Amino acid sequence: MESMTPAKPTLWKQSSMAPERDHKAPDDLEGDNEDGGVSDIDPGFKLMYLANEGDVDSIKELLDFGTDVNFRDIDYRTALHVSACQGYGDVAKLLLENGADVDPKDRWGSTMAPMHVRNVREVPEYEIDPRELDFTNSIEITKGTYRIASWGGTQVAVKIFWEGTADEDKVRAFRDELSLLQKIRHPNVVQFLGAVTQSSPMMIVTEYLPKGDLHEYLKRKGALKPATALRFAMDIARGMNYLHEHKPEAIIHRDLEPSNILRDDSGNLKVADFGVSKLLKVANRVREDRPLTCQDTACRYVAPEVFRNEEYDTKVDVFSFALILQEVWNYT
Repeated sequence: MESMTPAKPTLWKQSSMAPERDHKAPDDLEGDNEDGGVSDIDPGFKLMYLANEGDVDSIKELLDFGTDVNFRDIDYRTALHVSACQGYGDVAKLLLENGADVDPKDRWGSTMAPMHVRNVREVPEYEIDPRELDFTNSIEITKGTYRIASWGGTQVAVKIFWEGTADEDKVRAFRDELSLLQKIRHPNVVQFLGAVTQSSPMMIVTEYLPKGDLHEYLKRKGALKPATALRFAMDIARGMNYLHEHKPEAIIHRDLEPSNILRDDSGNLKVADFGVSKLLKVANRVREDRPLTCQDTACRYVAPEVFRNEEYDTKVDVFSFALILQEVWNYT
């Protein structure tokens, strides 16, 4: 049987945002010396090569020799970029312990974001280049959770994650909310537009509704006509019914309150902010790994069983909906 030559590792693909292109391996890495090694190449490039190979011991030896751990190649990649793309956690840990920049950006803006992909083909279709988001004169909206930005000349709402030190809960919250928003499309639910997942800070981008939320509207408007109150009730009910009837898994909002219900240009209401929402598997109930606290959401509108860490289902949203209807009707 004809022997097969092992494929040579490639450094050129090591960015999640880099375009696909063909490169021949550089002469320095061809192994022109007798043993086919890389002992004669520049220490910085050697560090990149060893990171690509996952050779922890050789990397440690190279760093002990004084090689710059933050050496960058022509595309501004570092060894940390390479190790992350290859999935070598032990190499990344060693580099970080030796002073590697925790959030280096390469030519394409790729960083060490927690949803980082290994190949440009894996970048999700909804990915937005953060450079396309203009935060000039940006202001906070929706309880400070979102900021207004301009994207292609259109105002959008941007929820920003990953400011400062990240933790597992923040990453999980981002992934969960993003997963939910991709599944949702209804006239009475705020529309998901895209996300930034391949650089830090990560962001979720949704449509911007300039007329604000129901809570502020009720305070400002005062008395409502019964017909308006009824229309508001129907808008919220349609949005929540869509979420609860979603297949194959119902979506429990868990944070339904007037400040999370927004008004569009026509005065119609849309359910928003799915930061603490949950998928409910068919014929099952939900119980939290970590109970909600009043720091996670407003206490007034949340069903007691959620805070008591008991099993619950879509009825917890019905509880919140009933309180909102009562509040709206009080303004008639």
